[in-house]
Amino acid sequence: MEKKIKDNDTSGGCSGGELVVVTEEDDSKLKLKLYSYYRSSCSWRVRIALNLKGLKYEYKAVNLLKGDQFSQEFTKLNPIGYVPVLTDDEQDIVISDSFAILLYLEDKYPQHPLLPQDLQKKAINLQAANIVSSSIQPLQNLAVLKYIEEKVSSAEKLTWVQYHIGKGFAALEKLLEGCCGKYATGNEVFLADLFLAPQIDAAITRFSLDMTQYPLLSRLHNAYMELPAFQAAVPERQPDYVKP
Repeated sequence: MEKKIKDNDTSGGCSGGELVVVTEEDDSKLKLKLYSYYRSSCSWRVRIALNLKGLKYEYKAVNLLKGDQFSQEFTKLNPIGYVPVLTDDEQDIVISDSFAILLYLEDKYPQHPLLPQDLQKKAINLQAANIVSSSIQPLQNLAVLKYIEEKVSSAEKLTWVQYHIGKGFAALEKLLEGCCGKYATGNEVFLADLFLAPQIDAAITRFSLDMTQYPLLSRLHNAYMELPAFQAAVPERQPDYVKP
């Protein structure tokens, strides 16, 4: 049996993203394992980071629709039952929550830094990431949408999501207005971009948000789609992808 693992060349900053085939024998040598669901935006941002830093990893699919996240095996790794989870066999470490995983990768693997040295830009990156991870994404996750559908209506589900994404996007447009370059905080990819790329894509492809109100974010979306490390992290390129 063979599994597809991403292997990236970081010499060009944002380069990389080609897929290589790794056999089970090779898998045993991989120290990093990512428990991921192809459509999860939280998993997606971690996949981008791994690609940017040129790190090989074993992809462990967790099917959220089938309830794999509630299995005894998975809840041992993350009792709350969310993806992603990263395990590092070299350190015997298990980390859940994408923010914690990204900061761990940043500390352990300094290549392609995710946070700039400039303190103001660093703060803006953290603010932008926090808006996505605290004020947008939790309000659109599978459990919340399922609850709204069951308790209110299926039609209200989309209205709910579009309202909360739009509120967050309006804040992001204002936050990034004065510092945005080719990417969120200049002409280099940093942490904010890892959070923005999956969220913008989900707003467009899953939730049909009218992006004409958010020109800055729309421009960033187009820029991200040109980067191999981002391209390799999209849902369609993952081993567990299921065509709608």
